[in-house]
Amino acid sequence: MSLDPAFLDELRARTPIAALIGRRVKLARSGRNWKGCCPFHGEKTPSFYVYDDHFHCFGCGAHGDAISFVMQMEGKSFPEAVESLAGEAALEVPKASPRAREEAARARSLGDVLEATQRIWSRDLYEPTGRAGLDYLRGRGLTAETIAAFGLGWATDRRGALVDALRPLGITSDAMAEAGLMRLDEDGRPKGELFWGRVTFPIRDRRGDLVSFGGRILGDGQPKYLNGPETALFSKRRLLFGLDRARAAIRAPRPKGAASVEAVVVEGYMDVIALHQAGFTGAVAPLGTALTSEQLEVLWQVAPAPILCFDGDAAGRRAAIRAAETAMPLLSAERGLRFCVLPDGEDPDSLIRNRGREAVVAMFAGASPLSEMLFELLAEGTPANATPEQRAALRARLIETAAKIPDKGLASEYRATLLDRFFATYRGRRGGAGLSGNRRKGDRGGSWNGRDPGLVDIPPPPAGAGGPSGVDARLGMLAVIAMRHPELISGVEDAWCRLDLPPDQAELREALLDYASSGDLSGQGGVGDGALEERVLSALASRGLRERAEALIRNSCLPRPGATFGDGLTDVAPEVRWWHFYASVNRQRFEAEIAQDTQSWIDGGLDPIVWDRLKSRLEAQASLRVLEDGSF
Repeated sequence: MSLDPAFLDELRARTPIAALIGRRVKLARSGRNWKGCCPFHGEKTPSFYVYDDHFHCFGCGAHGDAISFVMQMEGKSFPEAVESLAGEAALEVPKASPRAREEAARARSLGDVLEATQRIWSRDLYEPTGRAGLDYLRGRGLTAETIAAFGLGWATDRRGALVDALRPLGITSDAMAEAGLMRLDEDGRPKGELFWGRVTFPIRDRRGDLVSFGGRILGDGQPKYLNGPETALFSKRRLLFGLDRARAAIRAPRPKGAASVEAVVVEGYMDVIALHQAGFTGAVAPLGTALTSEQLEVLWQVAPAPILCFDGDAAGRRAAIRAAETAMPLLSAERGLRFCVLPDGEDPDSLIRNRGREAVVAMFAGASPLSEMLFELLAEGTPANATPEQRAALRARLIETAAKIPDKGLASEYRATLLDRFFATYRGRRGGAGLSGNRRKGDRGGSWNGRDPGLVDIPPPPAGAGGPSGVDARLGMLAVIAMRHPELISGVEDAWCRLDLPPDQAELREALLDYASSGDLSGQGGVGDGALEERVLSALASRGLRERAEALIRNSCLPRPGATFGDGLTDVAPEVRWWHFYASVNRQRFEAEIAQDTQSWIDGGLDPIVWDRLKSRLEAQASLRVLEDGSF
């Protein structure tokens, strides 16, 4: 059975070999790899190792990839094993045909053309005609060993030189064009060599087979870097420069106590080569394109959380955003990303030469998780003193971005992490310890029009009752409960800040949010804890708000534990009580939010963390319905 090598590569890429073998063999982590007892011979001490793309038994010598494992384990033929794995990977197996066999043979012959070209260009680098290229590489600090290891070469600037050199080997211009070495005219006929007057970089697939070339021109010519075109062997979207060497380095056994090799994505050929020469042998680079989903899939087969390294300029930030957007729909609990940003004006190559290897070690060690980089990228342009509209827009972007992750549990964690950072940044303390310090008045207040757009009609208090209006009184209850239970503020802050409050209550809310964000919540007591209440009131006094707070407490008539509210709400958890009053002035939105969050909890697999955030609101909802039914 002759199949397109590209199809087989895609099949292997979509088949996590550890998961496949783990169905039959009990595997345990061994560094970056897995080990277990060999299924092909009886053993009690594990000597069977599973790597990112193959297995090997050091006892019996069994060796192979996902396809050969199925063949050996299940006794299937090659076509049967391919058909079985393709079905699991949702791939359609190309039909075997004379044409497919011809294409496979042609691919082998194209490889021969490229290898012959590589030998010529490697030789010419050390000829007088290649002196400029050799001087350039040495000037970039590359050693003779590195130049040889990466197979760097020189395509002479004499037009037709490669055609003349390959002709005695029986290689025609048509074969060169198929291999990506010739330009084509409008009719598809070869019309001239693609690479000339350039330093050449062999591009190899993950197995190390030569599939194309890249070239760098010397001087001011354009384009500065040039890659070969798409061919039967070469797909830019699926390959990474240096991947064959990086994979070998990452999966190689390490001495006990030695640091692991990090998978690092940088921008270009020279960055990869310089990093490898400096000992960072997990470096790879895209091939003239933004990082693609196919390249990310390949990366995750090599490492669970590779580092993406970007320039610190505007172009680097745009590239980071594109990479993050590409990655979000592909993330899972086992597949993440880290980011690092280069100092201004530096690339990895120049950083090594100018600041030394230790600077690169520190940079990679400080790589940020994707969640942190996402927040920084999405929050760019939103100032620390952002308006409510700006904060709302940013919050919506954060939630929308987290929702792109298909794994519901992971999406929930990202949403929580991004919003935690949002609240810490835009709701946190800004002006000294505790409640002291200068703050902008009404920062979270906004204009007061008596009610939020989602308010239900609340009847006014009985004639002669005095005190604030029904709506104002219930809004004030939110502040009173928060004063007596500041530990619950972080859980209700988002909802509380969506309410338009009277100016006096808005300023008090601002102060209480600051108090909660100060982190000094130790020793909190329950309702009726006079020491706690005095502590909060003392903090409010530093902002001149104590008298206002005491007036709210007096007007609220909040009962002590065990007492009953006038409306039938008995002694319940403080967060339930808070949500009860929130819903009484914001009912429509409250019901909509509960419905949405309940569905998210169900879709997310009944996550207990989500449930903890939801259950107090459900209890408040139930209490309101009891009151409405008159059944208390």
